Amino acid sequence: MPDARPLARSYTPTALPSVTARALAFVAIVVGGVCGGLIAYALTDLQCGRDDGRASVVLPAAPPTTAPAPAGGGKDQGCATIAGAAGLVGATASAAAVAVVAVLVLRAMAEWRRELPAGAGWDDPGP
Repeated sequence: MPDARPLARSYTPTALPSVTARALAFVAIVVGGVCGGLIAYALTDLQCGRDDGRASVVLPAAPPTTAPAPAGGGKDQGCATIAGAAGLVGATASAAAVAVVAVLVLRAMAEWRRELPAGAGWDDPGP
């Protein structure tokens, strides 16, 4: 006797992009966020804080001064926090920008895969 149970779900075509395309979009968003965060952190770290003497390689040495040493032992106070915050903001902004592009690409892929009825293409001369 054949099994007469109905199917749980019938197949319906979907406009969703493939799982591979969605996974690649996710990876692109993560990579874009990491790169944006690193760039923002590096730019902020370069601009923040006192000179640590690396400029003397290119520029001639300045005459010695008798100025007192800065408070805190000469370390950059708060620059790591500012650079870290800038890195987080940069990562968030660049990941959001890459996400917008990824969504647009995935939607375009869905439109390209859509089946058009006969006579509804570009070659239809119209009325």
